[in-house]
Amino acid sequence: LPRRPQANAGGIPGFDFPLGGPTPQLIEINTNPGGLLVSLELARAATASCDCLTEPVSVLAAAGVEISQLGQRISDSFLAEWTSARGEVPLQSIAIVDDEPQSQYLYPEFLLYRRLFERAGWRVVIADATSLELRDDAVFLADQRIDLIYNRVTDFYLADERHAVLRRAYESGLAVITPHPAAHARWADKRLLAWLGDDELLQRAGLDGDDRAHLRQTIPATEVVDSAAADDLWARRKSLFFKPVDGFGSKAAYRGDKLTRTTFEHILAHRYVAQTLAPTSFRRIQSADGAEADLRVDVRNYAMHGATWLRAARLYRGQTTNFRTVGGGFAPVLTLPA
Repeated sequence: LPRRPQANAGGIPGFDFPLGGPTPQLIEINTNPGGLLVSLELARAATASCDCLTEPVSVLAAAGVEISQLGQRISDSFLAEWTSARGEVPLQSIAIVDDEPQSQYLYPEFLLYRRLFERAGWRVVIADATSLELRDDAVFLADQRIDLIYNRVTDFYLADERHAVLRRAYESGLAVITPHPAAHARWADKRLLAWLGDDELLQRAGLDGDDRAHLRQTIPATEVVDSAAADDLWARRKSLFFKPVDGFGSKAAYRGDKLTRTTFEHILAHRYVAQTLAPTSFRRIQSADGAEADLRVDVRNYAMHGATWLRAARLYRGQTTNFRTVGGGFAPVLTLPA
């Protein structure tokens, strides 16, 4: 995909941290992290219904932004994406796009985004990526011209033929697309976590000793998989987690202690990083039928421009979040003011 300058930042990034060690460990950065509006609704529900939360909702926060202010902050960020690319031209229409969106786990979140955007005064549709069309130097869905595309497809570089219209719209600037491939390359390429551990590179970038030490303490040691180091990686595999460079969630990601030789050969033949396993914490939950279970926990921080807007916990069993575990999925993280 050709690299082209992008005026708009490309989405609200998510930063994932397990909390089982002495300090939180940044294991992943995402440019289209799901769960932001779902977690906002969970936070609202928790503060409204739980007797143990005696503080009024107005002073409970999920991070540095009050819950009551977050919806406006999110819609303002999409308007800022549009304005940075199109200036004073009014934003009129948005398409929320994914592959078969109604079959996605987070389809309810698409409905929440549609409601949020409509309240801001924009026309909104939820669409399959294959239903978009290019004509008259613009993107259309049926007879409606689309100004901005909220891109939820996980083909981050738009290589799949199903996303040919999205790709051409991105390359030609026919619609404002967020997040976009350049944002993924800038933030979410897993090799960045390896480069952030390169002390010489960080020093050349101008980071002082304290900042470099902080990154070493909070990002698990990560390395780009090189077939020349196959024997060493195999010997250390039980302490490593292998992730595809442009993967997402748990797709094609493997704990080293569960690895077979066949899978390891697959990893060597593709673009992967190997990351030191970060310990997780556990939370005991009780399901609707009264059964108790201990689930792993990590915390997703939704952040913009150095400020965390919302935190959400992800509860799961096994190696990664899969949203199939009874009692698992997203859970609110609430903070009382000091």
